[in-house]
Amino acid sequence: MIRNEVFSCFVFYAVLLVIKMYTIAIITGQVRLRKKAFANPEDALRHGGLQFHREDPYVERCRRAHLNDLENILPFLFLGAIYSLTGPSLTVARLHFLVFFLARVLHSLAYLLALRAPTRSLAYTAAQVPCVSMAVQILIHLV
Repeated sequence: MIRNEVFSCFVFYAVLLVIKMYTIAIITGQVRLRKKAFANPEDALRHGGLQFHREDPYVERCRRAHLNDLENILPFLFLGAIYSLTGPSLTVARLHFLVFFLARVLHSLAYLLALRAPTRSLAYTAAQVPCVSMAVQILIHLV
C-alpha cells in the first residue's frame, strides 16, 4: 500500500498532523507548568500546593486548541486513508491533503496566538472543504 503514491502522500501529511497534535499537547503542558495551573490536585501538590489546582485562561485556550485538533484531525485520518484507496488523481489528492494541513496549522496558530476573528473560523471552514469533498467522493465510489 505504501507504494501507492496517493496513499504515501496521505501518510506524509497524516504524520505531520499527528506531530502537530503532539506539539500542541506539549505546549499545553509547558504552559500549565509556567502558569502553575494544574487540572489535578496531585499535580498541584507536586508543584507547590493545592492553590495551584486551578484553571488559567491561556492553559484553557491551549487545551481547546488540542481538543479541536482531536475533533477534526481524527476524522481526516479516516477519510484520507479511505479516499487514498479509491484511486484519485495524485494532484487532486495532494491538494486535498495540503489544504487540510495548512488550514489546521493556521487554525492552531489562530487559537494559540488569539488572532483576530474570523481567522480561526475561516481556517476551520477551509479545513472542512477537503474533508467533505473526500467523504462525497468515497460515497460516490461505493455506489
